[in-house]
Amino acid sequence: MKALLIAECRDGKFLDYSYELFGFAAQLGADTTMLLVGKEGELPECGGTVYLADAGRYGEQNPDLHKRLVLAAVERERPDYVVLMHSSYGWDLAPRVAAGLKVAQLSEVVSVADDGFELPCCSQKMRRKAKPVGSPVVLTLQLGAFPAVKPGGVPALQRIDAEGEGKLEFLGYEPPPPKGVDLGRAEVIVSAGRGIGKKENIEAIAALARALGGEVGASRPVVDSGWIEAGHQVGTTGQTVSPKLYVACGISGAIQHLAGMKKSGFIVAVNKDKEAPIGEVADVLVVADVMQFVPALTAKLAK
Repeated sequence: MKALLIAECRDGKFLDYSYELFGFAAQLGADTTMLLVGKEGELPECGGTVYLADAGRYGEQNPDLHKRLVLAAVERERPDYVVLMHSSYGWDLAPRVAAGLKVAQLSEVVSVADDGFELPCCSQKMRRKAKPVGSPVVLTLQLGAFPAVKPGGVPALQRIDAEGEGKLEFLGYEPPPPKGVDLGRAEVIVSAGRGIGKKENIEAIAALARALGGEVGASRPVVDSGWIEAGHQVGTTGQTVSPKLYVACGISGAIQHLAGMKKSGFIVAVNKDKEAPIGEVADVLVVADVMQFVPALTAKLAK
């Protein structure tokens, strides 16, 4: 079994989340080759073949030309899978590649199943299992769903080119608007989930954060409900954090949220459901009513 991994480069730098492609391939048990539109000074730490296309010629964001480069690599390698990250780059390029190959595409894979792949559905509330038919199959991976694995070694570099011109002109990257709070630098974060019950209970979470000398975070449902500003959101559509202590209050543990906080030094989860997915990554799982436990803990810390 062989997988062609499509890595990413931005502002001339190899993007580290591309190593999650190797984590996926390891779970799949597949041999790997990689395609990168970048530069020779920014190559992945891996052995095996890496096809390199010059970003100076093809641009870092040019889906028409990049599709042709992927198709050229597929012609050489004949892989069983073509794998990209589910990023703005990947979700733009993947369907073009699948259409060019006239094959199936699965988007935002979160795990490898015995007879296929698991993908989120119903606004991330459920998962479905899909088994693609035919080969190759084009896949995108949800960021953070698979471990970042650096195989190590020096790649065997092969140049690759494509003919023609792209139909789009890439103008540049636009930075996101400034966040109200920089959770990325916080050493302690106390995050609120839908399990806190209502907007008024945010203050209890904030009080615990103050008692611990930390900042307030939140899951996407809390932000979407208007209980707290979007700048506090943790997860793939919010901020990625790695504090020394992360306290998850009433958060079930959707994969997008876990991807944004699972690198925290120590994780405490408070949830009345002992089977909540957050328990799989928590160092300590407190099975309790959040709005009973949190005020009690805050009062204890104040003494």
